Amino acid sequence: MASRDDADAIAGFVDNFDVGGFEHIIDEEGVIWERYGVTSQPAFTFINDDGTVETRGGAMGVEGLTEAAEALKAT
Repeated sequence: MASRDDADAIAGFVDNFDVGGFEHIIDEEGVIWERYGVTSQPAFTFINDDGTVETRGGAMGVEGLTEAAEALKAT
C-alpha cells in the first residue's frame, strides 16, 4: 500500500518495478499506515482470522514472506 505520495508517483513506481499484477491501494493521508503502525516502507502487516495484527518493518523476501504466511496459517 503506497502512502504519502501522489497517484502519479505511485503509478511510476508500479511501472518501474513491474508490480502491476495485483491491486494497489493509495493511502495519501497515511491513515491506514497509522492504524497498523507502519512507519516506513517496506513493511508487512499480517492480520489473523481472530483479528490479531502484526506489523513487521523491513524487507522479508520470498522466504520470509512464505514463513510468515505459514505461521499465520498454522494459528
